[in-house]
Amino acid sequence: MLRLEGITKTYGAFTALDCVSLEVPDGAVFGLLGPNGAGKTSLIRIITRIAMRDSGTVLFDGRPMTDADVARIGYLPEERGLYKKMKVGEQAVYLAQLKGMSKQEARLRSIAWFERWDMSGWWGKKVEELSKGMAQKVQFITTVLHGPKLLILDEPFSGFDPINADLVRTEILRLRDEGTTVMLSTHNMGSVEQLCDHIALIDRSHKVLDGRVRDIQRAYGTNIYRVTFSGQLIGFTHALWTGAELLDHTVEDERIEARVRLMQGTSVNDLLTAVMPHVRIHGVREEVPTMHEVFIRAVGGDTPGREAEGPTE
Repeated sequence: MLRLEGITKTYGAFTALDCVSLEVPDGAVFGLLGPNGAGKTSLIRIITRIAMRDSGTVLFDGRPMTDADVARIGYLPEERGLYKKMKVGEQAVYLAQLKGMSKQEARLRSIAWFERWDMSGWWGKKVEELSKGMAQKVQFITTVLHGPKLLILDEPFSGFDPINADLVRTEILRLRDEGTTVMLSTHNMGSVEQLCDHIALIDRSHKVLDGRVRDIQRAYGTNIYRVTFSGQLIGFTHALWTGAELLDHTVEDERIEARVRLMQGTSVNDLLTAVMPHVRIHGVREEVPTMHEVFIRAVGGDTPGREAEGPTE
């Protein structure tokens, strides 16, 4: 749906993006991750044509992107911006018209969204009369009102209480299921795990990694498994021999859960074959790293298969 090839952007002597390439699949939630100053905002501004790239290509639906494609994008920036003196309903209709909708259609869609989010009573209020969270709900609606094909959300959960954050997450998934492609830029790794199908991580102007979330988590796995069993811990430990290492264990309701690291060359089947004559196995599962852990390790330089990169400014 969206493909970036060799995007480079500099500001004077500072390199914000250095030959960054990535692909956002159609109808997916794509996480754009990275520490502050990594280049995420520059990349978003290039996609939305707020800023121009120095080199590289942006493809939208398989062809070079043009100014006309901007009307098919919804962009919610981290720095919120609504007209404080303008009434909420009038503002929603006005912003939808800027995206090419007729006044009548914009009004009907706005009313439908306001009713679904229980915001009908806000229609005649001025933005300055709303709380920060209320204003952010209005801005989210104005971002998606015209039915964008690509929706770019920069820290969409900032300032929301847990209830409204869940509301926004639900809407993001609903929009994805209806065919909208979503690019989500956030530092909330819990939301990444809940929402994102694919991610790309940018650090110091370079793309560090990208791919499906589950595949990336497995690539950063530490070969640790949790084995739940009944029986004697000493028998279980002796059965491990040299193929695995017992890290720690807990006991609950006469069942033991052991954390075991498999040594190189040892499979889960090897582990089970070794211990089953000595204990009764109730379950085994891989300990998959969280996206928070992946983020820390990747930004810290512990990236599986990562080649040395040239210097960045």
